[in-house]
Amino acid sequence: MTLSDCFALFVKFFFLLTPPFVMSAFLSVTKDNTIQERNTLAIWITLWILIISGVLLFFGGFIFKIFGITLDAFLFLTAVSLVRGDSLRVPSGDSVQSLAVVPMAIPITLGPASIGVLMVYGGEIKTGLGFFLAYLSISAAVICVGALLLVSNYIQKAIGKNGLVVLSKLTGLILAALSAQMIFEGADAFLLQTLEKLK
Repeated sequence: MTLSDCFALFVKFFFLLTPPFVMSAFLSVTKDNTIQERNTLAIWITLWILIISGVLLFFGGFIFKIFGITLDAFLFLTAVSLVRGDSLRVPSGDSVQSLAVVPMAIPITLGPASIGVLMVYGGEIKTGLGFFLAYLSISAAVICVGALLLVSNYIQKAIGKNGLVVLSKLTGLILAALSAQMIFEGADAFLLQTLEKLK
């Protein structure tokens, strides 16, 4: 992976994590908690996302081999999940700490699309250095989202709830563009493979 590839992966994964939506969910479940409790939860969410992302990235290729799934097919399905954009409900009544893994880490922050991208990248990377650089880029994106959670209360005060809604819409447009690109790449690779088999 080149430096430009690392930066592209960082930007792509940052938007796949949908920071405005994650901040809205985080503020919703911590509205009755102290700043210290919010910060603790934000740190735990970030740590769990880093752990889960690493596992999915490093074992994505093995999962594809075990089940005989092609990268192109999974890339196409990942794009479809982005287009659908299924809404998620944040449960209430549970303790804040119990929400760090489910649903805050999965599926609110790491949804089907970001999980799919992690597994696809894991299947494509062939070298140890490639894995290291990819995980470094992904970790940088996750840490940026974690930092936003730490200051989410101040961001909400600065831009208001309507501002978060606008940011969510803008993120949605970027995700739509990413999903379209993934669909084109998956369909193109599938057609090339089909034509090669017909020859």
